[in-house]
Amino acid sequence: MKILMFAINDPAGTAIQFTKAVNKYSEHEVRLVTLETRYTHSWEKDLHIPDLGLDGMEEVRILMEEADVFHFHMTCDEHQPFGPWLPADYLAGKAVVHHHHGHHDFRSNPDSFRQKYAELGRTNLLVSTPDLMKLLPEAQWQPNLVPIDDPLLKPLGGRFDDPGRLSICHSPTRKDLKNTDDFLAVVKRLAKDKVRLDVDMIDDVPNDECLARKRRCHVLFDHMQGYYGVSSLEGLSQGVAVIAGLDVWNREQVARFAGTEDLPWILAHDRDSLETCLRELDGDRAFCEAKGYEGRLFMEKYWSDRRVAEHLIDFYETM
Repeated sequence: MKILMFAINDPAGTAIQFTKAVNKYSEHEVRLVTLETRYTHSWEKDLHIPDLGLDGMEEVRILMEEADVFHFHMTCDEHQPFGPWLPADYLAGKAVVHHHHGHHDFRSNPDSFRQKYAELGRTNLLVSTPDLMKLLPEAQWQPNLVPIDDPLLKPLGGRFDDPGRLSICHSPTRKDLKNTDDFLAVVKRLAKDKVRLDVDMIDDVPNDECLARKRRCHVLFDHMQGYYGVSSLEGLSQGVAVIAGLDVWNREQVARFAGTEDLPWILAHDRDSLETCLRELDGDRAFCEAKGYEGRLFMEKYWSDRRVAEHLIDFYETM
């Protein structure tokens, strides 16, 4: 099966990771076409329209023509031009997948997308986090993946050898969506109480640098929006203790996918519970280290890139 993914910009680098993993763990052929680079994260690219010459653009046309599946990420669809080519002109006979990642246009008006898909008879629908199933009930949840054997996503030894300050990182792409103000307010509150943390606020840097800095920390704060982000998966893979505010619904869905209710996230849902978590992690480094170890084992056993890619492969093969 030949699968062509389309994204205006790659959401958190997830599309390229799916591309690589499905190619690695199946006989299917996946390519990814992108249009824009946002922020400075330097995600790996496949066919990035601004970088392509004439030969590259012709390759895009051939791939559109030969693909069995068009897989559209976020709000992208067949009416979005990619260079001189329009996917709609090559749509005949292809299966179409729409994959939502929580773009604000989708979150603010999911019914418009539901209506469009119903009118078009589109039933191959995916969402990237469990909370989005409430907005698009017709969709299946396709968990995101991280390549857990990548050196930058493996635990870094020696982090707990020095009994100095607790090191905690936070890498918000959008501070307004990641409880960054709450996090900084709690850090300030703790500092007034003589609990001093080494905070690494990782903002708009290349992904390799982001991962390297996360890997050196003891704790990662994701957000308290009720679900989890790719940042959570990265931290768990790195053996970093991860704090996130997963609600009951999301925990139930994650447990169902993983096949275990023993989830490694440290839960915080507001400033007070976040402060409690940070005090406990600072005061008990053995507990902090154990939570990181638990997260790495969870990723190896239940959330490896192979397992998550096979979930997507099964979706393709049963469309």
